[in-house]
Amino acid sequence: MSETGESMEEEDASLPDEVAEEEPDWEMAPDSDAEFEPDAERRELLREVAEDVRGDSSESRQVAAILYRVSDLYDPDEDTSPEEIYLNVRHIMDIKEQGGLRKE
Repeated sequence: MSETGESMEEEDASLPDEVAEEEPDWEMAPDSDAEFEPDAERRELLREVAEDVRGDSSESRQVAAILYRVSDLYDPDEDTSPEEIYLNVRHIMDIKEQGGLRKE
């Protein structure tokens, strides 16, 4: 929830048109269905960076998880897309914004 008590979807829907058009959130990348060729070097580099940034904070673990998911784009054994990664990250941020899965 936002400071105003709205979910991200409600907050997004209330944005003025001119702001909504400027928000990258409103428009998926036109090449989001692009093919990503397997690239072991790039995949391993992303995974190494993910391990380097992973720390004790939930934020660093989230960034590491995002980097790891992005590395899956270059793994021939994984089936994902930029859109799937975006939607997954958006869902995680919504849950975090609402106080997590286990609200007390």
